[in-house]
Amino acid sequence: LDRSDPGAGPVQRSSLLAGAAFAGDLTFWHLSIMATSVANATFFATTAPIVVVLGTWLCLRRRVSGATLLGLALCLAGGAALVAESMSVAPGRLVGDLYGVVTAFFFGSFLLFMARARERGGAARVTFVSTLVTAAILLVVALVFDRERFFAHSLGTWASLFGLAFVSQVAGQGLLAVALGRLPAVFSSLVIFLEAVFAAAAGWVVLGEPLSTVQYAGGALILVGIAMARPRKQGQMR
Repeated sequence: LDRSDPGAGPVQRSSLLAGAAFAGDLTFWHLSIMATSVANATFFATTAPIVVVLGTWLCLRRRVSGATLLGLALCLAGGAALVAESMSVAPGRLVGDLYGVVTAFFFGSFLLFMARARERGGAARVTFVSTLVTAAILLVVALVFDRERFFAHSLGTWASLFGLAFVSQVAGQGLLAVALGRLPAVFSSLVIFLEAVFAAAAGWVVLGEPLSTVQYAGGALILVGIAMARPRKQGQMR
């Protein structure tokens, strides 16, 4: 970072906090998957836009339009429809469901911190700093939870790890950082609902998992919600 740049400090702090928040997101999401159903964990994780909307309104003091709130409601309804047939409520899974809610809090915080960092910092720098923090924290988490199986023992597992690192982290998080420098955090958080749509489509194409009418309707609701919440004017918070 350039010490002569007055914006270097805020960028650094926001990037560090973004990395810590993303580490919390990944940690609690995996805990949620192990303690509840994948459908439950996925749905609760997708409620992160609620955190972004509340943070934008309460912390950043920025107005969130009615169109955005309606778009959020449609996306949440669509996300629920996509996983409705697999979701279940059971007393034994409440802890896992709670982990899913915590996951949403951390991911929403990650988006807000990344958006703040991108107001003055470049996408590559912000992604690099936040990724270093995430990796350092997750190293400690991995050693605490499963030290005996820390290292992969097959080429296939190593290949999967490298794929996650370069496709999901470098490409996925890098492009998200680019987007957060050009689009409001609230709208960007809604676009992430497309993950559920693509996951359902991939399950149909690759795994031959049929899609129900309710799931088709859920995907359509997400697309409509994103379209309604899209920014109309440059620089306007939607």
